Amino acid sequence: MSHGEERENSAAIGSLASKALRDPKSLTDAEVRKLAASAFTQRPDRKKPAAKKKAAKKKA
Repeated sequence: MSHGEERENSAAIGSLASKALRDPKSLTDAEVRKLAASAFTQRPDRKKPAAKKKAAKKKA
């Protein structure tokens, strides 16, 4: 994807976000998916939590 295409996509997503804030019910399902996809691709990856060790049970 070229730098120019990225700017066009950013402008389109920005317009959709603005439309969603003004009148959320006016968005189509496809527009909602585009906004969600954009948000998820811009979010940093999550680190997986370290595995917890099971505590050894003491015999009474």
